[in-house]
Amino acid sequence: MQYGRPVAVLGGVRIPFCRRNTAYADVGNLGLSVRTLGALVERFGLSGQQLGEVAMGAVIKHSSDWNLGREAALSSGLSPLTPGITMQRACGTSLDTILGIGGKIATGQIEAGIGGGSDTTSDVPIVYGQALRRRVLHAESAKSLGQRIGAFKGFRFSELKPDFPGVAEPRTGKSMGDHCEDMAREWGITREAQDALAVASHHKLAAAYGRGFFDDLVVSFRGETRDNNLRPDTSIEKLAALKPAFDKTSGKGTLTAGNSTPLTDGAAACLLSSDEWAAQHGFDVLCHVRDAQVAAVDFVHGEGLLMAPTVAVAELLARNNLRLQDFDLYEIHEAFAAQVLCTLKAWESADYCRDRLGLDAPLGSIDPDRINVNGSSLACGHPFAATGARIVASAAKELRARAGRRCLVSICTAGGMGVTAILER
Repeated sequence: MQYGRPVAVLGGVRIPFCRRNTAYADVGNLGLSVRTLGALVERFGLSGQQLGEVAMGAVIKHSSDWNLGREAALSSGLSPLTPGITMQRACGTSLDTILGIGGKIATGQIEAGIGGGSDTTSDVPIVYGQALRRRVLHAESAKSLGQRIGAFKGFRFSELKPDFPGVAEPRTGKSMGDHCEDMAREWGITREAQDALAVASHHKLAAAYGRGFFDDLVVSFRGETRDNNLRPDTSIEKLAALKPAFDKTSGKGTLTAGNSTPLTDGAAACLLSSDEWAAQHGFDVLCHVRDAQVAAVDFVHGEGLLMAPTVAVAELLARNNLRLQDFDLYEIHEAFAAQVLCTLKAWESADYCRDRLGLDAPLGSIDPDRINVNGSSLACGHPFAATGARIVASAAKELRARAGRRCLVSICTAGGMGVTAILER
């Protein structure tokens, strides 16, 4: 985006995020995406219009979701001539879809498009083990009844045991929470600090809802008007009573259900365009996507799984000749309170910035009053592929509201990656 024409963010829409197996228990990714895209089309009066592309994504999805972007676009009210694409990069998915659409706008391939994502951890794909799958495939390709029956010779009832999608890293066998516990120990992040950050996230999100900030960002669905993970009355005392959720045996676990994001269902999407297209259609430009960076860490050999945003941000700042302090707002995805605190501490560490980031001096500290000012994932929840679009839509609106210049967006993902971007007015 930095070297092409400007990429305008015109706004975004999402449905309320809901804990798994609650309001959206019987709605799949397509249903979540269609409601969200339809609401975005309605808000901007795009019914029947042809856009350059719709990019949607999902992390937990069925094989039938392979064409999610196109199918959602076909049901959104847009012209059926609008192409669709499906993308995935774990928790960074919808920020990546936005960057993908933005890249096509920047290079002049398209004039306008939509980036977003959905996720459900209620309607998860359940499959059977390899032994039973092989039997079924052999039976399907058999040319006689005898061969079909023969495919099940030696069948055991244990083969009917289903396989559920896991959240553990394939290369370590450890969950994201387990990895984050390791990070919290390495960086000396206390349970008290994590709980304080989580409580603040809930209170800020509740205040934002109270003053009407989300009135044009969140559309009702299935009788829900607000994120049902939000706890306006939560407190340090209440969170302190929770038991560790990951390290349950050592007596040193600090991550709990209260300072970690819950498994969540939801969807979000953003409308992007060139400045010329926005002017032609009478839309205000909230901000522009100035630049972005993706990075990865070697978590298999000891680096913190969720520390990649520290690297991506350092590279992004260097390329744009900016300091960490040159931003009015910071949106740091709260996968875990500990992950946010580790990231902030790493940027303040002279040793880490020198040895890992190759810098002569630490990036320094950030004004906490500028971080996640309207709450974030700990409070609203985290449908993996929807979080990026939620953040961009909220940040763009907040930048416009306070006449700010820049916002830094930072999202950690599974697989030891980080996706970051600069939004600028």
